Amino acid sequence: MANEADADPQAAESTGAATASAVHADIAGLTYEQARDELVDIVARLENGQSGLEESMGLWQRGEALAAHCATWLDRAEAKIAAQE
Repeated sequence: MANEADADPQAAESTGAATASAVHADIAGLTYEQARDELVDIVARLENGQSGLEESMGLWQRGEALAAHCATWLDRAEAKIAAQE
């Protein structure tokens, strides 16, 4: 019997994105420095190579979310500076 993901790959992708967003919802409350420091830690853990595939994938996804959060902080800072000029 086919599951929902087999029937509609886009629905499965949307559900996966929504689940990932919920899992990483705490990131929105982090300062730039907190997010950057956690991202540095994740990179070190991934480079160490001691994590299994599943854990590495989770770390990678969280790292992506942290990197996006940091980029948002930097974009806002740049916009503030540009507005003051």
